[in-house]
Amino acid sequence: MVLSRKRLRKSDVRSLQERLPVELDKKAVVEQDDNLLFVDGELWFFMVDDEWIPSLRLLLKQDVLPKLVVDMGAVRFVTRGADIMRPGITVVPKAPKDALIVVVDETHGKPLAVGQLLLSSEDIQSASEGRVVKNLHFVGDELWG
Repeated sequence: MVLSRKRLRKSDVRSLQERLPVELDKKAVVEQDDNLLFVDGELWFFMVDDEWIPSLRLLLKQDVLPKLVVDMGAVRFVTRGADIMRPGITVVPKAPKDALIVVVDETHGKPLAVGQLLLSSEDIQSASEGRVVKNLHFVGDELWG
């Protein structure tokens, strides 16, 4: 796949900044390729349903999203792209339904995936089974590589 990145002008970056959860450095080189946004050559955001979502590369550097913690038994499934099921979750962040979260493992706290809550945090706490987070981007997928 050949990327055709377009470097954004400072005025474009300023207008884009309103839609991003992080402050971009004024000296940063910001490039866009369709639904991907690169900062200084590294993928920082991807777009889903007209919303810029932080990539795992960005989340390794900055805490931008609430953390949902999974047990070590869930890690291999999450890193293969599976949605997150209730039994594998050990810590639920306080967040509304449809909120973006980062999925981390309980041992190292490293980002494994970016997901979207399918239930509010209160509903997840009271649930005992079922799918509760939609996996949008995970370690090892095409955006990661």
